[in-house]
Amino acid sequence: MNPLPWSRPLPPGSVAVAYTGGVQLGAHVMERLAPYERERVLRGCSTNVDNLDAGHWGTLLSSALVVEEPMPLPYALLLVAALGYTEYAYGAWWTAAAFLFGHACATLLVHAVLRRTADTETRRALDVGTSYGLNTVLGVLTSALPRGTVRGVARVGLLALAAAPVLRRGRTFTDVGHLVALGVGVGLSLAADRLSGARPRGNVLARTG
Repeated sequence: MNPLPWSRPLPPGSVAVAYTGGVQLGAHVMERLAPYERERVLRGCSTNVDNLDAGHWGTLLSSALVVEEPMPLPYALLLVAALGYTEYAYGAWWTAAAFLFGHACATLLVHAVLRRTADTETRRALDVGTSYGLNTVLGVLTSALPRGTVRGVARVGLLALAAAPVLRRGRTFTDVGHLVALGVGVGLSLAADRLSGARPRGNVLARTG
């Protein structure tokens, strides 16, 4: 597959560092806001049921750009590593598209369920962060593993880990969203496998970013 004519190459890892750094910086800035102002910003960016039912579809993007509090360092490093390697393997633009696609899909499916069943508090709950996109990218990255047993075991193992919180008591809609996002990522990786055919590993998708 040839690079798309409108795409311009970006150094591998550039999107990962810029995105993670921007989200983290924004979280530190919001910590300095007055509590009511911080709450207003977070609620305005949230993909909760009330916002989506009111037609605030822009929150499908804004919710992936903010977090309730600064990310712990191990989590931030995992986000950079996962996004960075996906950029290296598949390109920056494709990585960004997969991240946002998984984030949106998980959000919309959770919304479809909650809008019929949720109580008032849940309908207004904050729903922001990077975790849906991260789970999608982790699913996509299974295509970078050796074909066969290793790749299959990795996919089943990741899905089992994501399913465990959904099966326990006290599960939250976020747990369901994580499982959906990972499933989307695994689905994208399966599609990439079919597109790649017998090509050598590392050429699953052209580096269009």
